[in-house]
Amino acid sequence: MVEFEELRLRLLDSEKPIENLKEALAIDSLKAEVEVLEKESAAPDFWDDMENSQKVMQKIGSLKAKVTGYESLRSDYEDALVMIELADEEGDLSLLDDCTASVKDIETRVEDMTLSTLLSGEFDGKNALLTFHAGAGGTEAQDWAEMLFRMYNRWGERHGYKVSTLDYLDGDVAGIKSATILVEGENAYGYLKGEMGIHRLVRVSPFDSSGRRHTSFASVEVMPEIDDDVNVEIREEDIKMDVYRASGAGGQKVNKTSSAVRLTHIPTGIVVSCQIERSQHQNREVAMRMLKSKLVEIKERENLERIEDIKGDQKEIAWGSQIRSYVFMPYTLAKDHRTGFEMGNITAVMDGDIDGFINAYLKQKSAQEAEEKAEA
Repeated sequence: MVEFEELRLRLLDSEKPIENLKEALAIDSLKAEVEVLEKESAAPDFWDDMENSQKVMQKIGSLKAKVTGYESLRSDYEDALVMIELADEEGDLSLLDDCTASVKDIETRVEDMTLSTLLSGEFDGKNALLTFHAGAGGTEAQDWAEMLFRMYNRWGERHGYKVSTLDYLDGDVAGIKSATILVEGENAYGYLKGEMGIHRLVRVSPFDSSGRRHTSFASVEVMPEIDDDVNVEIREEDIKMDVYRASGAGGQKVNKTSSAVRLTHIPTGIVVSCQIERSQHQNREVAMRMLKSKLVEIKERENLERIEDIKGDQKEIAWGSQIRSYVFMPYTLAKDHRTGFEMGNITAVMDGDIDGFINAYLKQKSAQEAEEKAEA
């Protein structure tokens, strides 16, 4: 039947990409690495060093997930092919919807897995720290910063990442002046690094009784969470520490003591804050990790050899570098100014449906890098 033949040909288009994925993901190497690590974990003294053993077990889990993900894709592809051929032989149109859904699922998984192979940067596999800052414009900009805060929280939840708030500074009337979240999970930084920049909002402001259209800005900073095993030297004399009372979302007090910590890196002017932990000492530890992460991100972005080479005022992203616009009025559209990718369903975008933007950026960046290599 024509319907099933078209589906079969569509599914066969995924065969070569699936074969290419085996090599791109280095599946055989991953299996060998799992075998080595599992032998290591079976040693009698393996659990003597609890910190190291936990890292090894996490690594085993991560590698196995990649192997299983690929093997299940390959198996499901073959099952879908058999299902389509049987349905075609029997002429059973009642199976058409199931066959179509299977093909679409395979195509989506191939695309997602292919995108993951583009994440080859040193820190792409790390957790991600996102910091939001409201731009000039008072309440309207602060409300916009909170809308972005919610959007990335929802994106993280959609993808099964653990998202926690490390810092949250309420706006004067509504929204937030600034906030920081930690997105924990494999490749979180790799996927989110392209979201760094200025995000522009155009809408009729709910805070303007005249019903005028407003343009607001908020910045998103994205940094990899740096592990303790990454050596980043920061001199104590280069750090200024302030303490203050923590406050939660909606003005709720997290606790009544001055446990929140703000660190300023004097040479660069970088400021980080943390108030999520109960004690000042714990908040300082988290803030130090955030500072290290930010310094490493700047070092990588500016192609510097050492942290000490970071010069000048690094307090904020340049407000001229708008990466995306979100228009609510007179029409609805979210458009990325770098890739040209756009979505008309602004409600879905604000609810965390931003994979299209992320994928378009990763593909563009990969193509640019390939072009640069070819020219070199």
